[in-house]
Amino acid sequence: MKVKNTQQAPFTSYQKLAVFLLAITQFTVILDFMVMSPMGDILMKSLSLKPTHFGLVVSAYAFSAGISGLLTAGFADKFDRKKLLLFFYIGFILGTILCGIVNSYPLLVAARIVTGLFGGVIGSISMAIVADLFTLQQRGRVMGFIQMGFGASQILGIPIGLYIANAWGWHAPFLWVAVMAGIIAIIIAVRLKPINEHLAVQQEKSAFKHLTHTIAKKDYRVGFTATALLSIGGFMMMPFGSAFAINNLHITENQLPMIFMIAGLATLIVMPLIGKLSDKIDKYKIFVIGSLWTIVMVTVYTNLGVTPFGIVAVLNVLMMMGIMGRMVPSTALVTAIPDMQDRGAFMSINSSLQQIAGGIAAAFAGTIVTQHDKLSPLQHYDTLGVIIVCISVLSMLLMYRVDKLGKKKAKEKIEETPLTIQEI
Repeated sequence: MKVKNTQQAPFTSYQKLAVFLLAITQFTVILDFMVMSPMGDILMKSLSLKPTHFGLVVSAYAFSAGISGLLTAGFADKFDRKKLLLFFYIGFILGTILCGIVNSYPLLVAARIVTGLFGGVIGSISMAIVADLFTLQQRGRVMGFIQMGFGASQILGIPIGLYIANAWGWHAPFLWVAVMAGIIAIIIAVRLKPINEHLAVQQEKSAFKHLTHTIAKKDYRVGFTATALLSIGGFMMMPFGSAFAINNLHITENQLPMIFMIAGLATLIVMPLIGKLSDKIDKYKIFVIGSLWTIVMVTVYTNLGVTPFGIVAVLNVLMMMGIMGRMVPSTALVTAIPDMQDRGAFMSINSSLQQIAGGIAAAFAGTIVTQHDKLSPLQHYDTLGVIIVCISVLSMLLMYRVDKLGKKKAKEKIEETPLTIQEI
């Protein structure tokens, strides 16, 4: 049976609204997580933390997010996705407020755990909504726009967050994120329509059975493993990015926000382009190109010594283009694997394993990277680069299987109509 080609299928006005709301939601969640990296040097010096301790601060969020995803996976397809999104988003806001009022290392770890319990599930709910509202041939473009939240957080969020932290202390950026997220939560409550058509096709009444049924599927486990591997690389480099730039490359604290802003601007421009290319050419081919580019740039970047600001800015942009260039097509490919009735559980488990793998990677990276004192260069950062290269090669092999599974499913049935198309 021939699958209908809808590569150029336009978005309806409601789909555009949904993309905007999901993208802006991801912006705040990503910003809350990403701001930990540029503030890494500030936190390590303010709280007298060693790299191992800071790695655990990052891991605390990741581990709690992973556990939360597994606990909620069985229920993820039992409720209206809009209500589920609002519940966890409000919890995320409360956790972020806690991060903005604590004053010690143990309390900061506890606050990051609370934030992760809620924030870590939001991405999986968003991906389930994307799979419900958009055809597979539209999802590359959708992922490109949603991933723009990453670029926007770097262009606006991270630099402003750093300036706020430098002016009023490291607590202030978290409170700023919480205020923004509160406004967005109100908009979602008012404008997003209920997303509950999946409730009509549920087969298991037991949440536990739904969870085990989803994990038991071999095809699903391929997608889980591929996503987890991709997460490991990012989590290994990210926590120590600012400390490496300041202590090894000799970028100043005043220059650091500009580095993130330049990289974010490039990401904001490139993400929609990669999304369009993924839909127009081939998602797996774009993923391979992004992975190979990442391998080259990570190898170069992690072996740098003292480097002029301009060169660091350019290399950082090129490296981020590779890293983000593989995330858009890989996420779109993975959404093709689950059946409609399993999407919520699949995305929750997928996000959980992604977070847990990232948490392990961040903690492991903290044991590899060392620093003699607060002002000395980081040691063994290049070792992380070698590990990331090896993981990238494995990721290409696994994502090839994901691509084949998605194409096989597309051939077996006509491309399903978006669930809410009748309401739009």
